Amino acid sequence: MATWKMLSFQDAVSPIMEHLIMFHDHTMMILTMITMTVLYMLVSINFNKFNNRFLLEGQMIELVWTIMPAFLLIIIALPSLKILYLLEEINKPLITMKAIGHQWYWSYEYSDFKKIEFDSYMKNPNTMLDNEYRLIEVDNRIILPYNTKSRILVTSFDVIHSWTIPALGLKIDGTPGRINQGSIILTRPGIFYGQCSEICGANHSFMPIMLQSVSTNSFISWVKNF
Repeated sequence: MATWKMLSFQDAVSPIMEHLIMFHDHTMMILTMITMTVLYMLVSINFNKFNNRFLLEGQMIELVWTIMPAFLLIIIALPSLKILYLLEEINKPLITMKAIGHQWYWSYEYSDFKKIEFDSYMKNPNTMLDNEYRLIEVDNRIILPYNTKSRILVTSFDVIHSWTIPALGLKIDGTPGRINQGSIILTRPGIFYGQCSEICGANHSFMPIMLQSVSTNSFISWVKNF
């Protein structure tokens, strides 16, 4: 894989992640402009001979360098507040799924259907197929339909875990005795990977997450045949 690809975000699979990527690019452009301006001023000061030994104050420049940073912070804050609102917005989900963190695996429950509960363990490398990925393949995948509003409830059975799939832009802590929730809207079919993002013990790096996005008809067939 190319180095630049390793440093970039995963392709977005939800509207939230698309907003997060755009916000990242927006903020990085502002930071780049600030960095280039400061570097230019440093170089210019070191190489020119302009000086003013008796300068006591410069009210105009002080006013400018006070107002400009405040203005830039407002430009950054407005889209950030919008995304924070969208992250917390959960409006009439059609499917509710519960994820429970254990040491060291995940268990899932589909609250809208009877008896759809299963544990999800990392696959043993000895049982993997040639086209599967080491350390992030699981024996039981999460199945969700795309273009459907879904809700995930995350909690933990023992210690603090964190349910995370980068392509969704979703990271939810699983805390014992507490339920946190998040919204999922998948925009395309595919298989998406994540891992526990909280240091939860010796086997922290061996509790992956695997979500498969399918059509509504395929999801209904899966529910019927579970």
